Amino acid sequence: MFVFATATLVPFICVAIISYHTMSNILSGNLESSVRSNLKQVELSFEGTISNLNHVTQQLAFQGSIGKKVDTLLFSADPFERRVLMEEIHTELNLISFTNPTIGLVMYYSKEDGSFMFNNTIVKEGFEIDELPLLAEYFRISYFGPHISNERYNDEFVISALRKMDFSGEHDVVYVYVESGFETSQNIFENKLGNYASYLILDNDKRIAYSDMASDFPINHYFDDSDGVDNSGLQNGYYWFKSTSNQGWSIVSLIPKDEYNKEKNRWVIQMIYLSVLFLAITLFVAWLLWKMVYVPLQQFNQGIKSITQKNTPPLDTLPTKIPEFDFLIKQLQNMKEQISELINEVEVKEKRRADLEVEKLLYQINPHFLMNTLDTAHWLAAMNGNKELDKLILSLNKLLYYNLGKRGQASTIREEIDSIKQYLTLQKIRYDFAFDVRIRVDDDVLDIAIPRFILQPILENALYHGLDDEGYIQVDVVNVDGQIVISVHDNGAGISEEEIEKLLNQQPVEQQRAGMGIGLNYVKRMVDNRYGDQASLEIESELGIGTTVYLKLPNTEVLKLDQSIDRG
Repeated sequence: MFVFATATLVPFICVAIISYHTMSNILSGNLESSVRSNLKQVELSFEGTISNLNHVTQQLAFQGSIGKKVDTLLFSADPFERRVLMEEIHTELNLISFTNPTIGLVMYYSKEDGSFMFNNTIVKEGFEIDELPLLAEYFRISYFGPHISNERYNDEFVISALRKMDFSGEHDVVYVYVESGFETSQNIFENKLGNYASYLILDNDKRIAYSDMASDFPINHYFDDSDGVDNSGLQNGYYWFKSTSNQGWSIVSLIPKDEYNKEKNRWVIQMIYLSVLFLAITLFVAWLLWKMVYVPLQQFNQGIKSITQKNTPPLDTLPTKIPEFDFLIKQLQNMKEQISELINEVEVKEKRRADLEVEKLLYQINPHFLMNTLDTAHWLAAMNGNKELDKLILSLNKLLYYNLGKRGQASTIREEIDSIKQYLTLQKIRYDFAFDVRIRVDDDVLDIAIPRFILQPILENALYHGLDDEGYIQVDVVNVDGQIVISVHDNGAGISEEEIEKLLNQQPVEQQRAGMGIGLNYVKRMVDNRYGDQASLEIESELGIGTTVYLKLPNTEVLKLDQSIDRG
């Protein structure tokens, strides 16, 4: 019991330890990869919003159409001109707001007196630009991190930009103030990894401009990343991952330590429970083996030896007191009888093998089951976007559908050509080099009836024996003097006369190859059975130059016409 338990538990414990380290690395790597990917998406969304704000403020601040009109309005003393200019500015601002659905509040703002004009929505009372969390500041423009919108009826978080106007005259300094749309900002902040991730947004000086966890990471405090490695670390009970933009501001993703290790801890608990259960089962099985199996196993061994003897004793004379062993002994006895019957049956069937082997090959697979299975595999490959596998399954399905057709079912040269094209598609996927197969068929022979599955073995033989990286195969089907001449030529190494003899005369079992090929012997027997002396199969080959296989069949259409003329 001790040896059995030790031999069972030691490998389990070793596997558990190795699995823990492997699982820990995999889970940590997957989670970190997901966090960084999510962080990059948030950063790109944030940069896109800032870029859009920058574009809108450029339209409003510089000497464009609106900028010039605002400049003229500030200097004009003519009431009528000011009225016209205000209408035009309102119209163009509304047009910009309409064509930029990702922006919200837009207005011109004066820092000196805190006034604003041309606002597209109602502004909250007590609006102060200095109270907004500064994210980044550059020449003439400042960006403010996520803050509550200054629209009166909007309490959602937005991102805003303030750009100084570029006027030619001397008057109060005026700025353009633009906020992002609340839906845009909401999409950014809701793009979290699960329900446990939080975000920090740091300005260029690593000051916290926005915080989802204000209790542990207050706004306007500085974020300390000096202990981090590769823009990640552990702080205040949170694993943090940081991504810094090209403008210098950063986004930090926070994940609670317990959540980060949740999967690993769950796995450890499961392994502990499993270890205890495994130990109990192992000890119990060891006890059963020691108590119940040792002596009955000796009796079972004697029962097996008796089966090899001619005069096997009756089964009831070999009780083991274990039903499973008694059942096995009976099954062994039945197996011996069945083997004897099978040997006799094989001897009978072997005598008829030559007449039935073609039909056995054609009926050894259930076409309906195979087709349905391949259709299922085809749809699975298509749904998973695996185009190469989808192409392979479609070609295999078409090829099998054709080759597994009933023996007496009619076939034409057109169908045979389509079949070998599907076969070539499979072989090009299978082999690791590209090969050239050229097919030329006279149009007037496409619909002539021929035996099913006689071109593929010839083409397969050329691929298997004569093709290399520089090789090609030429397939020609022509109508010559009332005969259908099918030639398959390759520029391979060639075949000796002895090999040609083997290809034409060996038994079909010896001719089988990988894939669907069953040898030229099958083709020869098939055409002999169908056409007799009217058809022939010939092979011409020169070592180092190539091989050509000629299959000459009678034109059945011509035969039918001659027969109708004779009857007439």
